[in-house]
Amino acid sequence: MQIQTPAKPLKWQKVAVLMGGNSAEREVSLNSGNAVYEALKNQGIQCFKFDWQGDNLEQLWQQKFDKAFIVLHGRGGEDGYIQQQLENRQLAYTGSNASASEQCMNKATTKTIWAKHNLPLSPSILVKMGGDIPKIDFPLPWAVKPILEGSSIGISKVNHINALEKALTLAFKYDNTALVEQWIEGNEYTVSILNGKALPVIQIKTERKFYDYESKYHANDTQYFHPCGLSNTDEQQLQTIAMQAFTVMNAKTWGRVDFIVDKNNSPYLLEINTVPGMTSHSLVPMAAKAIGLSFKQLVLKIIND
Repeated sequence: MQIQTPAKPLKWQKVAVLMGGNSAEREVSLNSGNAVYEALKNQGIQCFKFDWQGDNLEQLWQQKFDKAFIVLHGRGGEDGYIQQQLENRQLAYTGSNASASEQCMNKATTKTIWAKHNLPLSPSILVKMGGDIPKIDFPLPWAVKPILEGSSIGISKVNHINALEKALTLAFKYDNTALVEQWIEGNEYTVSILNGKALPVIQIKTERKFYDYESKYHANDTQYFHPCGLSNTDEQQLQTIAMQAFTVMNAKTWGRVDFIVDKNNSPYLLEINTVPGMTSHSLVPMAAKAIGLSFKQLVLKIIND
């Protein structure tokens, strides 16, 4: 693949890097935002950092800027809220629009839309806080997840039915609704999307039970493989499914689609991320580097779209 060096954003004279937020992913967002800010600043682009804390947007509107680079992970930044605030003021921003962001953030909504397009999914049910648990007719183990959190926050693996209540209690700390889905044993892969193309697949290996928050952001023994170890045919299949999954959600510009591939080589979609991490451990910069794009070039590709 031939890499074209992206132009500096002449159209966007001043960029606001939106970071922080008040979600469970605040720490990661601050790291991502600082990295993006440095990449823009070091290329002579006029920019400033804005640490959104949930109640200080008036301070942002008082500053003049032409486009926002959204690096707010989790609620408020990834669920359509900040996108809607920017749209209301006719301000340009990076990534998916408010409607697509809201749908992608909700794991249950995402699975419903993917199912309508016959994309590969593990069976699942929804459990509402205070409500009865529907009959679960798929085998253990199960994954229990809050439907509106990212970075694997609040996720449990349930090996025995008597552990379900504890897992739901944890998930309900973050949401009023939890997703219970069949746990697929296999290898984890991720496909980054950039400007309408799927980047090389990365395989993730961790010594922990699964690729959780600690594995993603703090552990030094998490391994990332690219080439990913799949055959060319299987890698292309994941890239094709990832592009379909991204497109049917009306996502835009950049993002990441995560998979588990089971022991029979069957892929299962896990989730979509419309504001992926941009830290030293992050997967989109890693995938971009695999096709010769530096972090600085990646940031320009995103801001220019």
